[in-house]
Amino acid sequence: MNRPRRQLACLSALAALLCLPGAAAARDYTARRGALDRTDHPARAARLPKITRAGWIRGFTVSEYYPVPEAWFAGARVGAPGLSGTHRIDWLYSARGVTMEGDGVGLDGRRYHVQNTGSGGWVDRYGRSSSIGGSRGVFWRAGGFYRNRAGWLTFPLAVGGWWNGGGVRYVPLRGVSFAPGPSLPLTYYRSIAVDPRYIPMGSRIYIPYYRNISGGWFVAQDTGGAILGKRLDVYRPPPPSFDDEGRYLTRQMVYVVPPRRG
Repeated sequence: MNRPRRQLACLSALAALLCLPGAAAARDYTARRGALDRTDHPARAARLPKITRAGWIRGFTVSEYYPVPEAWFAGARVGAPGLSGTHRIDWLYSARGVTMEGDGVGLDGRRYHVQNTGSGGWVDRYGRSSSIGGSRGVFWRAGGFYRNRAGWLTFPLAVGGWWNGGGVRYVPLRGVSFAPGPSLPLTYYRSIAVDPRYIPMGSRIYIPYYRNISGGWFVAQDTGGAILGKRLDVYRPPPPSFDDEGRYLTRQMVYVVPPRRG
């Protein structure tokens, strides 16, 4: 959003507000709590015995995930490995985008997913090296962005200009690739991500909180890097807005029915 383009009239007062650079610059791409909050320590989660019989179990944390809409993002459209068209750079590479969430819905209404996450890690909002669980938080992949003259992270905006000053050097993200379609054949409010070392894939899981939302029953069909031990991630439709991160429930009692041994 460069200054000359600020002079362009928007179609409405709301559109005019959205065209202001501050609106895009204020958007926080730091990863959602539900996307990376490891509620069980890896070592403690690894000690949990795999569930082999049906029963109620206390102490679960339940979060939600969804294919992230490209329409929520403000970056310029760029090419991406594996995709024939162009897509918003922040939708592709930020910690609220496809490389974190795994799946997304493009501006064309079609589904896309990350095929390979690449060799790079994460950076904070300034472009400094960071990590999931670190004090700086994670804001963007360790590539797929530009650095400005001060060396800080920036990226081009869809309406012109830059998020944090003009970019002078592009930082590539090695090994990343994307693909059309969803990553898995999941169903909203029926599929759930689990730690397969603890809950066998294919298990049926009942969460009382969801009784009046979807009937409460789910099938373990997905996994996730932050899904450890007594942690569940419900697959749902995208929320109404970027700022709605979905439900986050703690101390939940759930009923797990592992699949029958063949």
